[in-house]
Amino acid sequence: MLPDGKMYALLTRPQNKSGFKPLPVVIIGNGPSGICLSYLLSGYTPYFKRDSLHPHPILQRKLEEAADVSILDQDLEYLSEGLEGRSHNPVALLFDTLQRPDTDFGGTAESVLTWWHETYRAIPHLVLGRNAPGGAWHSIEGSMVTLSRGEWMGLPGLPFKDWLKQKRRGLRNNRATAKDIAQYYQHYVMKKGLQKNFRCGTVVTSVRKVSAETISNHGQKDLLENSDSLWNINEKNTEVFQVDGFFKTVKGDKESFSIYAENVVLATGTYDSPTWLGVKGENLSYVHHQLSALEEAVKDNSIGITSDPVLIVGAGLTAADAILFAHHCNIPVIHVFRRRVSDPGLIFNQLPKMMYPEYHKVHQMMKEQSADCAGPYECYVSFPEHHVLSFGKDKKCIFQDKNGYQKVYKISMALVLTGSNPNLSFLPNNGIDLAMDSDQPVNSKRNPIDVDPFTYECTQEKGLYALGPLAGDNFVRFVQGGALAVASSLLKKANKNPP
Repeated sequence: MLPDGKMYALLTRPQNKSGFKPLPVVIIGNGPSGICLSYLLSGYTPYFKRDSLHPHPILQRKLEEAADVSILDQDLEYLSEGLEGRSHNPVALLFDTLQRPDTDFGGTAESVLTWWHETYRAIPHLVLGRNAPGGAWHSIEGSMVTLSRGEWMGLPGLPFKDWLKQKRRGLRNNRATAKDIAQYYQHYVMKKGLQKNFRCGTVVTSVRKVSAETISNHGQKDLLENSDSLWNINEKNTEVFQVDGFFKTVKGDKESFSIYAENVVLATGTYDSPTWLGVKGENLSYVHHQLSALEEAVKDNSIGITSDPVLIVGAGLTAADAILFAHHCNIPVIHVFRRRVSDPGLIFNQLPKMMYPEYHKVHQMMKEQSADCAGPYECYVSFPEHHVLSFGKDKKCIFQDKNGYQKVYKISMALVLTGSNPNLSFLPNNGIDLAMDSDQPVNSKRNPIDVDPFTYECTQEKGLYALGPLAGDNFVRFVQGGALAVASSLLKKANKNPP
C-alpha cells in the first residue's frame, strides 16, 4: 500500500513526545475481518434506515425503539436475542440479517442500515498483514469459484455485485472467482480511504503483555502517519501489548519494528498451516498439503493421463476442488476419506444441489464409483471409511478400512487436504491458553478462541480480541458481525459514544 521508503519511515520514526502513548488498536491480519473492522474504526457508523421494514417483526420493533441511536451504541445482546441462522455467534447473525434481511430464503431485500461517516468517532489503528488487503484470498487459485454466493462476499457500504457490474462482469451461478474477491477487497480499502491504516508486507513475530511503566521512557517506533491523532489513552492502564515483527524492503532486506498498543485484535484467519495426518512418510517429497502442488505438477507435465494415480485424502471442499481439477485434466484419482458417504456431517450433504452442481457431481462420484462398486466415472475410485497408514519411499501408499483390512497402491503424488490450522506462533504458548479447550491447539471448527459473544474480547486476556475463523466465524458474511462487536466494545472503552 505504501512505497517501501515511506513505510520504513513510518515504522522506524521514534515518537519524540513526553510521556508514553501506545496506539489504541493494532489489528493483526488484513483479510475481510481486518478490513471490516478498520472500516468501523474509521468512523463509518451504521444506523437503522428510517421507513425500512425488516421481515423479522420482533427485530423491527427493537430497531424502531432506538432509531436515532447507532447500532454500535445499542445493546447488541438485546438486539440479537432470538435470532437463528447458520452461525452460532449471535452478533454475527444480527449484522448479517441487518445487511441481508432474507438472503437465506432466496430473497433480495435491501439492507435496513444506512451508513454515516462520523469522523469524530474514529479510533486510530493499524492493520498489519503479510499480503495486499484481502489476506488469504490472494493465495487462492484465481479461477476457483467461491462456496458462498457472491453477494455474501461483500463488505459494508459497497455491494460486491455493484463492484462487479462496474467491471462489466456477472456472477457464475451466483458465485464469484477468488481473483474477483481479492481484487474487490483491495478496491474496497482504497475506495473507503482506509489505506492509511494498512501496513502490508509486515510479519508479526511476537505479541506479549508488558508493564507500561517499564517502557514509558523508551518511546516507541511509531507506525502512524499522524502521531498527533492518538486518542487520550486510559491512564489506568498499567499494562499494554508489545507487538514485534519485521517488514521487507524493496531490496529484500528485513527491517524489524516494535510497537505498543492498548488493544490487539487477532484476525489472522486459519489458512496458515495445513493439517498433517501424522503418519510415516508424510514428509516425503511426493506428499503435499496444498492444492497448488497438483496445479504445478500438471503445468510442468510431471504428471498426466498415463501417470500412476494421484492420491487425494480428505472429504471437504478443497479435496473436491482437487478431484474436479484432476478430472478435468483426465488424471487418475484415488480418493480416501474417513467418513461414510451418507454422513450428514459431510459438507456435500449440506449444500443445495442446484447452487453447487460441481460439488454434487463429486459427491455422486464418491457414492457411485467406490472400490467395491464400479461406476460410470473413469479415472476415479473412492475409498470411504478408510485412512492412510503410511507413505513409502517407493511411492506405495498403505491405507486401511474400518475392519482393519489393508490395501497398497502405487501413486504418482499424494495430496493431503484435511483442513488447516491457524499459525499463532507469535502468541505465548501458541495461543493454546486462549482456546475453549486450553489443552488443545486452536482450531476454527473444533476449538476456537474463547471470546465474549457480544464483544469478541478473549475471556482469558483483556484487551485482546479475536475475529473471524479464530472465533468460529468461517464465512465472510458472518465475520462482519464480529467486527461490529469489537468496534462497539472499543468505542465504549474510548468513551467516544455520544451521550
